[in-house]
Amino acid sequence: MAAQKRYALGLDVGTTALKAVALERERGLVAQVERPHELRSPQPGWAEEDAEQWWQTCQEALRELLRQIPADEIAAIGVSGMVPAMVLLDQGGRPLRPAILQNDARSALEVEELRAAVDEEAFFQVTGSAVNQQNIDPRWRWLLKHEPQVVARTVCLCGSYDFIVFRLTGQLSLEENWAVESALYDVRRRQWHQPYLEHAGIARALLPPVHAPTEIVGGVSAAVAEATGLQAGTPVVAGSADHVAAALAAGLTQQGDILLKFGGAGDILYCSDQPEPDPHFYFDYHDIPGLTLINGCMAASGSLVKWFVSQLAPGCSLAQLDEEAAAVPAGADGVLALPYFLGEKTPIFDPTARGVFAGVMLHHRRAHLYRAVLEAVCYGFAHHLALLREGGRPIRRLCAADGGSRSALWMQIAADVVGEPVSVVAGEAASALGVAYVAGMGAGLFERWEEITRFIVQGPTYWPRAEQVALYQRGFLLYRDLYRRLQPLFPELAQLADVARLIQAQADLPVQSGGLNSTQLNSD
Repeated sequence: MAAQKRYALGLDVGTTALKAVALERERGLVAQVERPHELRSPQPGWAEEDAEQWWQTCQEALRELLRQIPADEIAAIGVSGMVPAMVLLDQGGRPLRPAILQNDARSALEVEELRAAVDEEAFFQVTGSAVNQQNIDPRWRWLLKHEPQVVARTVCLCGSYDFIVFRLTGQLSLEENWAVESALYDVRRRQWHQPYLEHAGIARALLPPVHAPTEIVGGVSAAVAEATGLQAGTPVVAGSADHVAAALAAGLTQQGDILLKFGGAGDILYCSDQPEPDPHFYFDYHDIPGLTLINGCMAASGSLVKWFVSQLAPGCSLAQLDEEAAAVPAGADGVLALPYFLGEKTPIFDPTARGVFAGVMLHHRRAHLYRAVLEAVCYGFAHHLALLREGGRPIRRLCAADGGSRSALWMQIAADVVGEPVSVVAGEAASALGVAYVAGMGAGLFERWEEITRFIVQGPTYWPRAEQVALYQRGFLLYRDLYRRLQPLFPELAQLADVARLIQAQADLPVQSGGLNSTQLNSD
């Protein structure tokens, strides 16, 4: 007698960790696993990760999940992940280089080249995107210039979660929101825009078939079944962009519902029943057919906090830093930060932007800097909300999810900065829960999208405090003004860093025959 299919698995390839969950049809989440992985920034503005490490942690997570649930009762598997990460595969399906993440800002020059080469209004009308550093075109042309040998060996270009789907099934695919966020796709005709592919120099053959989130791409391969304990043939759906899955898991189902996603990057998602892009944001299709998402994404949020801990507070827990920062007055005692430590995507689309601490004096401690970081991320969210209001988009409710939402201090700061109640939902496994539900819908485990509300974990609601709101309104104006004043200097800072690295590289070169050595220099 065949086992009853009761579970859907959700795997989420995040910026700092892989998360895996098992969703039971009646009881909700019954198992959760997390495995960390490393974000690498070997040069200024770079953001890379090892796709093979994603696959290793994925297998580890699956083996641990299967110690808690029976493999023969799994109806389907879904994978979510960062988008549009770039994974370049060779003929054997192996990554040719580290994955280039969505918050990578190396292609600033190529962004300007694209901006000069296209009609920006026409580009926006076709792709739903402004020209920016997340677009695949400038990144691909950066690779053509700097790593032509990698491009020459590339036979497939896919995303983070598409790569895991491929490893699970042996089938290459792209979930549609990767295509949308590539800015090579016509979002109204829902097909590749050939002129933009040709401009980028990307052959159509490099791009796998595009699938809707719930479409089954294939079954778990025999080799993967043997390595993980999964049953061979278990259906795997195309999956979901992580922020879109998080929006589903947060219950964004009506116009004006907003999710603030405190993950490695900082996402803000606005649910709409109209397919109308906004030039300050990205555009996505909701996992629920007929709905769309206006999507803002700040390059560094949780990854900035992680950097702060590793570089300025090694060995210190987040709970301890929160306790220290909670004792600092709102406004961080005059310290103001700009969170552009990986350049910035929405809403300023400036890959040359840099992180800043302003107003620092000798009496300030790490607690002031840490609080300023938390406030800066919230100012970034407030910037997006201001633009939504200016665009005539009503705000119905605000909720927060992902790892940062566990910090009561950060959530209270968020409510005070944006001046609206913020309700925590779904915890840090939001994307994995959302994509597990997508998989369940694809396999027929669930019948209606609205059923997901049964599994949403409601956390506390944080209410804005009038006196803090007034202070942060002033701080927000300074935040906006600080960027405007410093913006002309950021490209010069980048050039200065380039010159310094060139000088250092020359200094590290061996002395050439006939050149002056250190002894000669000293004797002269």
